[in-house]
Amino acid sequence: MNLLNSDHFWQFACTLYAKPDQQTTLLALQNQQGKNVNLCLLLLYLDSLNLSINTQQLNELIDAISEFDTHALQPLRAARSYLKANQNTISDYTTIRAELLSAELKLEKQQQYILIEAVNKFELIQHAEPNNIELYMKAT
Repeated sequence: MNLLNSDHFWQFACTLYAKPDQQTTLLALQNQQGKNVNLCLLLLYLDSLNLSINTQQLNELIDAISEFDTHALQPLRAARSYLKANQNTISDYTTIRAELLSAELKLEKQQQYILIEAVNKFELIQHAEPNNIELYMKAT
């Protein structure tokens, strides 16, 4: 099987995330259920390619991004959220917000790269109707 390409995944993710209903759903999964948006996007990408992963592989993907998520993305999101809540007291809020969003987007792309590197080590199974996202939703 050909290895998956992180740029193709990024384009898929950006296109899917740009849809208002998808963005709302993915952010709800992140904020209410603690799911990782990039992992959700990867699983939907694999579904679109008719590729299926198993529970062990899912757990390996979660492990692959856990530290990066904890130490890079979550603190940046927390800072952005704090600043938004206090924007009236921050003199250059608009510029700071734009710079933080830019940094967050770069980190999101890096996390997607980590996911693609991890998934490319797997033996993926062709499946006519994969449902990788359901596997993730059932996982604790």
